[in-house]
Order: sequence, then structure tokens, then C-alpha cells
Amino acid sequence: MSRRLGVLISGRGSNLQAILDAIAAERLDATVALVISNRRDAAGLARAAAAGVPTLVLEHRSFANRQAFDAALVDALQAARVDLVCLAGFMRLLSPTFIDAFPNAVLNVHPSLLPAFPGVDAQVQAWTHGVKVAGCTVHMVTEDLDAGPIILQATVPVLDDDTAETLAARILVEEHRIYPEAIDVVLAGGWRVEGRRFVRDAKLTAPRDAGVSVSSAE
Repeated sequence: MSRRLGVLISGRGSNLQAILDAIAAERLDATVALVISNRRDAAGLARAAAAGVPTLVLEHRSFANRQAFDAALVDALQAARVDLVCLAGFMRLLSPTFIDAFPNAVLNVHPSLLPAFPGVDAQVQAWTHGVKVAGCTVHMVTEDLDAGPIILQATVPVLDDDTAETLAARILVEEHRIYPEAIDVVLAGGWRVEGRRFVRDAKLTAPRDAGVSVSSAE
């Protein structure tokens, strides 16, 4: 049974495209049910439209506060009957109003090996600090910034002749690779959250069509 994804974007939507491509290639058994942007000029809206995916613009500045904006997001995603919410370059912090509506069912991809370099410009942070290995992380979203349970990570070597821009480009390739894979892992079930740890248990893994809850077997 194909599961329904809601994707939140603010910009170009390259990770949205990676998700759409994985679905088209049958590497991810899911359907993007709705793409929401908080920016009307987000290029990712055109990517969604080209794939025949419904889109919605909810401009955060039109709402009285963050809670009101997040409540509108929740209403739209619940109306679309999504099973999992994927942040793909969504440049807004989510409040407890949102997180509580989708327990263990909001994912994000971040361009660093968390917990190193949370927040914005993570690639620049890594390059400036002179680390020898960078990478990206897919994690569950919690109320704390970039601090949720880690699902998958990929490493990227930092070369001596790298700039922050060339490093970011190579990290992005890995983001596109592991984000659909992590979504598939979560949708397949057979996992649990222990504190800040995402733990996969082969004994709990079930076929995708078995109707396993996204919230897992806690």
C-alpha cells in the first residue's frame, strides 16, 4: 500500500525532486499527496506541478503568529491524509502545535553530520572549522533545532582545494541519495525510538503493505 507524503518547501525543491524521482523509479513506495510552500515564488512549486502533485501556498507572514501558521499547515496536511511529513528546504522552525500533530512522523535532511553544525549554513560552518569529513543527516524533527533521532547519515570528504560551495554541492548529492532511503525505512516500520536514538529491529520489520503505523512499535 503506497503511503502518502506531505512535503514542505521554501525554495528550489531539489530534495523534493529527489523524492519524486525515487517514487518514479519505484525505489520508494509512496505518493506525494501535497506540497506546501511558505513562499509563493518557491521554484519547487513548479517541480510539484510538473509531477502532477497538488500544491498549496501558505505565506507565514499572513498569520498572526507561528502557532496560527503551524495550525494551518496541520489542517492542510491532515485534510490530505498524509502519513509522513518531509521537510525539503523548509526554512521555518516548527512549533509544538505542529510536532504534536505528527508524532515521530516529521523528517528533515540537514547538510551536516549532526550533532555537529546545526542551524543555517552548516556547510560553511564545516568548511570554516576545517573538518576533514562532512556529510548530511536525515533525522526526525522535534521541538529542538536539528536535535531529533538520527535515521541515516552519509559522509563526504572535505578536500584541500574545496570551497564552501564545492563542498555543499557534493553534500547535496548525498542528501538526494539518502533522503528517499530514509523515508522508505520509516514507512517500512520495524523501528523504535529510544531517547534520542532511532533503532531498527529486524524482528519488528514488516512488509510495507501490512499497514504498519508510521509511529512504529513503541
